[in-house]
Amino acid sequence: MTDHTRHRLACVTAALAATVFAAPRAGATPSTQIWIPSPDIQKFETLHLNYDVYARPGRIPTLMLGPTVGILPFDKIQAETGFDLIFQGNQDLDSNPLYFHGKLAVPEDAFFHWQPALAVGIYNVGIKRSDTVNTMQNVGYALLGRTLPILGRLSAGYYLGNAAVLRTNIVPGDPTQTQPDNHGLLLSWDRTLTELSDRLWVGVDYQQGQNFLGAINAGVSWAFTKDISVIVGYDHYWNQTMAGKDTFTVQLDVNLFMPKEKATDGPEGGSNAPGEKPADGTAKIPVPVQHASDDGDQAPADGKAKAKSKAKDPHHAGDDADPGETGDGKAKGKAKPASDAPAEEARVK
Repeated sequence: MTDHTRHRLACVTAALAATVFAAPRAGATPSTQIWIPSPDIQKFETLHLNYDVYARPGRIPTLMLGPTVGILPFDKIQAETGFDLIFQGNQDLDSNPLYFHGKLAVPEDAFFHWQPALAVGIYNVGIKRSDTVNTMQNVGYALLGRTLPILGRLSAGYYLGNAAVLRTNIVPGDPTQTQPDNHGLLLSWDRTLTELSDRLWVGVDYQQGQNFLGAINAGVSWAFTKDISVIVGYDHYWNQTMAGKDTFTVQLDVNLFMPKEKATDGPEGGSNAPGEKPADGTAKIPVPVQHASDDGDQAPADGKAKAKSKAKDPHHAGDDADPGETGDGKAKGKAKPASDAPAEEARVK
């Protein structure tokens, strides 16, 4: 929702902060669930494109667009990298829309039976830091994920971001007086509903924190083909002083290029055909983008998205999918929309 979300603010004056905190933020996301990063990863030579929208009534929506590419030619250790361009309706933030993300992952069962998927990465890595804006959320994370029979896939992990950007308000309702709140749990559940259709996926994810990234999110995905899917979801933010009001999200994931399939092993592409399990044992990047608060013009430059540059696979792994295959779930990677966090000196994502 932008690997989720990773740009928050630099220190700014109280007057500017009031404006900055009122708008959504975005960030570059790795392969994600709905908001947080997932254990999934784009396979070697896969070129994935995500286009995410985070909208709330009466506000300019946050838009995020970016590619993610699989860069390691190995089966047991894989990696992806990419970037997002995020536009949130805020002049300072939109003048610095570029955010990077990267991830290294080991798929489920790569080294032994019942081995969980492992992913470590960083997202919402901005390039701008000044007296008035800071997009360097630099959110690092580690995740474990395992697909269980019938139940689906469970994932758990932890994130740590730039304390100068990921902050929470000290006084209720006042985003100008803040303190660091830059780490917390990442949890998710997702499942392909094969009882209804191999193309239908559902998921719920959770990011702990009273900063603009803290949220719980739920969504449904439909894979039109093994290379094209759309997620529709809802995002509830724990601290709406920092992140703004809840948002609706629509996330389009497209594989623009896929490596050729092996004659014996099936698809090698970054995303699987409907019902197949992601190569890294996980599901879909938004990375999500973070949203800025609703009371001002826009959140500080370091806000973003859920977690948003997210590289996402069209569909998430199914319960009966083969461990080595890439899922068709989406990645925000989302990157995810940036939240409306207050202005701070440095920040991570």
